[in-house]
Amino acid sequence: MCYSLYAFRIKLSNLPTPGFKQVSVPVKTIALGSDRAAKIMAVRASVARIAALDPDWAGMNVIARRVEINAPAMPLTDWQLMEGARERALAARDALHSRRLEADIYVGLEGGFHSISIGGEWHTFLRGWAYATDGGERSAFGAAPSISVPADIVKKVVEGRRELGTVIDEVAGGRDIRSKQGAWGVLSRDLVTRSMSFELALIAAFAPFYNPRYYPTTKIENG
Repeated sequence: MCYSLYAFRIKLSNLPTPGFKQVSVPVKTIALGSDRAAKIMAVRASVARIAALDPDWAGMNVIARRVEINAPAMPLTDWQLMEGARERALAARDALHSRRLEADIYVGLEGGFHSISIGGEWHTFLRGWAYATDGGERSAFGAAPSISVPADIVKKVVEGRRELGTVIDEVAGGRDIRSKQGAWGVLSRDLVTRSMSFELALIAAFAPFYNPRYYPTTKIENG
């Protein structure tokens, strides 16, 4: 397994004190199955938003590892996206366990396409999924918003069997755009970036951890 390790310390101050008793799951360390800057930013941003409601999430350690998974390099369905996110989270868990390290939550993020036929016309959307698990009782998926992808870009990706990151670099005349604003930023004129889209997916996936009263625990994740 190929991986590189980065550790980040999120320091948050002047957080509002909520007027209710905290019931969130204690979380001190999150492990992310990727070392992409946009994904790391998304984790940090989502944690900061949660910490504004729950100070127990402040001072979170985020460990980001590059991992190898079996999912397609360019997912083309929701199933592939969700499976890819799950595989990344479990690969991050395994990578830490191989060094006798642990995290409170293991996270995977996966972006790609999903197509659907409406009224006889095919529509392709840029989508993203997050998966968060503690490796035991709690796990959940969360979805990012969707944006329509122009047909010429879809054709280059699907028929050309190329990764979206490569195509977007060509179309936008940039370099490594997926590590910056991403295709989301290009298509929305930076009103929404790749990091921002993943941030919302993470807030959804983290819900059982910061709001567990509404989420029953699940069976142990065997990988």
